[in-house]
Amino acid sequence: MHEWGQMRQRGTAGLFQYWNKLRDGRPAPRRTEIEPADIKSMLADTFILERDLRGDAVFRLAGTRLCATFGRELKGFAFTSLWTHADQPKAARLALGTLLEKSVTVTTLLGTTESGRSLDFELLLLPLEGGAENPRAMGSLCPAEKPYWLGAEPIVQCRVDGIRTIDPDREPLQGEGMMQVDAPPLAPGQATLAGTPARRFRHLVVIEGGRNR
Repeated sequence: MHEWGQMRQRGTAGLFQYWNKLRDGRPAPRRTEIEPADIKSMLADTFILERDLRGDAVFRLAGTRLCATFGRELKGFAFTSLWTHADQPKAARLALGTLLEKSVTVTTLLGTTESGRSLDFELLLLPLEGGAENPRAMGSLCPAEKPYWLGAEPIVQCRVDGIRTIDPDREPLQGEGMMQVDAPPLAPGQATLAGTPARRFRHLVVIEGGRNR
């Protein structure tokens, strides 16, 4: 298994840098601090995970392009349902590591369709502070390219190609090992890096384009 030295997709790097700026030195930002308007360009590929009553990671919310990629509404489905049978234990450990231990990981994976088409993706998992009884994680799943068939021919399973665990306190925001992008700005009044107090954001309750059931 390969271990990559950088985030390859701009969407992955941008979401990580937003999350890292928002947490401001804490293990994770509170889930109520995430402002959808700040990451509107990334919402289509972004998702939220939670634990169900069995303790498994399931999709609480998922962006429109992500749902189109897999040909179904992902809300309520197990995170492991996206993966090959052989890789489902790895996927479960990745998700629960983020939910319960606040680990940050970047995973490269190969998605395949029923007809055998394949595409590389980059998966980012980030913890959110929701309390011991209500753990949450957010993440993104970005394709390496956007072929004409993506969204019309669903990805039916994913296979792990490489996993990298990130220490966000040591990971550079710019320079070696990190793609340099302009991170989405924090909302007005959230100038925590300048030392002014952070205001509480409203709860993240919807990803643009999702359906409520």
